[in-house]
Amino acid sequence: MSELLLELFSEEIPARMQARAADDLKRLIVDGMKARGLEVGEALAFATPRRLTLAISDVPQKSPTISEERKGPRVGAPDKAVEGFLKSAGLSSIDDAEIVSDPKKGDYYVAKIEKPGRAAGDIVAETVPEVMGKFPWPKSMRWGSSNFTWVRPLHSVLCLLGGKVVPFEVAGLHSGDTTRGHRFHGKGTIKANSFEDYGTKLMEAKVLLPASEREAAIVEQARELARTAKLEWVEDLGLAAENAGLTEWPTVYMGTFDKAFLDVPAECLMTSMKQHQKCFSLKDPKTGKLANKFLLVSNLIPADGGKQIISGNEKVIAARLSDAKFFWEQDLKTPLDEMEQALEGITFHEELGTQKERVERIAELAHEIAGAVDADPDAAFRAAQLCKADLVSGMVGEFPELQGLMGRYYAEKAGAKPEIARAIELHYKPKGPTDTVPKEEEGDSVAIAVALADKLDTLVGFWAIDEKPTGSGDPYQLRRAALGVIRICVENDLRLALDVHLSVQFRRFATMMYGRALDNQFSKFDELANTGVDLDEARLKYEGRLKPDDPETGLTTAYGEWEEERLSLIAFFADRLKVYLRDQGKRHDLIDAVFALPGQDDLALIVKRVEALDQFLQTDDGANLLAGVKRASNILVIEEKKDKARYDGEVSGPLLQEPAERDLAAAIAKVKFDTQAAINVENFEGAMRALSELRAPVDKFFDDVTVNADDKALRENRLKLLNEIRAATLTVADFSKIAG
Repeated sequence: MSELLLELFSEEIPARMQARAADDLKRLIVDGMKARGLEVGEALAFATPRRLTLAISDVPQKSPTISEERKGPRVGAPDKAVEGFLKSAGLSSIDDAEIVSDPKKGDYYVAKIEKPGRAAGDIVAETVPEVMGKFPWPKSMRWGSSNFTWVRPLHSVLCLLGGKVVPFEVAGLHSGDTTRGHRFHGKGTIKANSFEDYGTKLMEAKVLLPASEREAAIVEQARELARTAKLEWVEDLGLAAENAGLTEWPTVYMGTFDKAFLDVPAECLMTSMKQHQKCFSLKDPKTGKLANKFLLVSNLIPADGGKQIISGNEKVIAARLSDAKFFWEQDLKTPLDEMEQALEGITFHEELGTQKERVERIAELAHEIAGAVDADPDAAFRAAQLCKADLVSGMVGEFPELQGLMGRYYAEKAGAKPEIARAIELHYKPKGPTDTVPKEEEGDSVAIAVALADKLDTLVGFWAIDEKPTGSGDPYQLRRAALGVIRICVENDLRLALDVHLSVQFRRFATMMYGRALDNQFSKFDELANTGVDLDEARLKYEGRLKPDDPETGLTTAYGEWEEERLSLIAFFADRLKVYLRDQGKRHDLIDAVFALPGQDDLALIVKRVEALDQFLQTDDGANLLAGVKRASNILVIEEKKDKARYDGEVSGPLLQEPAERDLAAAIAKVKFDTQAAINVENFEGAMRALSELRAPVDKFFDDVTVNADDKALRENRLKLLNEIRAATLTVADFSKIAG
């Protein structure tokens, strides 16, 4: 067994591409060798700014010899069939094939093919150029006169198998056994004979090969510098990983900026330093406020201890922070109301209007939702009006990730109520599955109203124009919006009539589209100005006869079709709720069982029902009752289909002859009352306990009573009693949709 070492040395590889490139190199080379019959051992891939490295252990000397038999046509088959067989099997004559006899099928030809193994070096020399020629870089380039492309110009290819060079050529470069170390601190050419030797010599040439070691070095140095300065490092492991992709021998230094910049919100300064210079921020641990210090990562080890590097970075940081300060001061000169008006010039979506139109819809919906979340309706309306205003600010234009946060700062500077300012910041939440949601107990009721309105408006809008998510894409992140609504409702235990608000918002979109169509028609009246037509009369006549579902309006969805879209969106919420609960270990069939009941649009209550139902079905009473209900339902389905009739009328008391059926009828009446009473006060555990009282009488009924009695009246009455079993459980869930 031998060791394969491959290094592709180039100009700087973008940091964001390195990890994926290392994984792709490992996967493609290993798969390519296996496809050629060479099974190999463990593979390790590495990436630095200037190299991709792959080390594979336990590489055999050659691939194994392969023997196979290929069945051919029958003896005496047409010449064309025989010729095709010879060609596919690689035989020169039919005499090279064997004849096999089969008692049923007769005699037929069989070719025995033996493929000798190939030397591992030949396989490597064939695989590496092929992989490099079709490497999946997100972006690549050509240089010189060659058509070969790579992320950046290649300088050398090192390829050793068992310490010996595997000869091949790619991009005009011949493979060899040499490479180079650090761009500035390496000591000339490095000649390697094994992976261990390669790693040792790279270390001596100031190259840390594993990205994890470079990242760890950055984190360790950052913490130590912060500790020495009695400051707190604002931990950012993502930025540490990015800096590890920019350096082969990272060294961390501390710089300083003017305290005057601290008048600008800390997030603006931190974002500016991170985005533009890849620098870390520091805080004063006593006050928790941003310090006028920063940490930078260099790829150099200067003789002056880093003084020049620090000085140069301080100048650049000062310029960047000056820009941030300028944006901040200029934005403060424009009131949020003026920014909000400027939203008229920003298109949200061609068919859904401008951001100004959008915030008007959101404001109306937030005002309506406010009562359900114990928020001040007027505050919710005002916060929604201003929630997108900062999109036209200079700061958000420079740093889009600060949207919402900057709106809060501008609102606070203008003297807005704290709950309004906070709602402007929080209404985007949750931004992802790990993000927090605004909480009612933390005083975020106004933020909850605006956040829900924002997400519901987005969902309804894209449903209205038939831009729903598909299996292959969700460009408008509508799944995330729906999950955000679910999390806000469930985690705050909100009682929100989702269907009501969706219906209202669909009506708003219909009105908006109708109005646009009307305006388009009115604009045509200008063409009649010189024809002597009374324009006012024409407009009134047209407006009076134009209906929302009139084909002349050009509406893609008539009023009568909104019902279908609304139901589709409700079903979408059900699917998202399944995902949400499945991640918590809940069964999706229980969600179907609860959603099947009419009027189920309160997300928090649905979750409570599902949780209570889940616990109930894990008990013996629950499992046995489920079996009994399914048995009753199955009998009903069979008999109703056979009789072409439904047995959903009232049960006749005088026809209840057996004690077991009288007991069951009494139990059903009591359970119906008790479960409904419990559900009315949202006591779902109590509803399940009440439902469990059906278990014994249902079991007794099936043990003692013959449903399909000879007496037609008795049979019909007992079938109606079975229907009552099903009806009693429907107050809790549709048991027919539950697996088991």
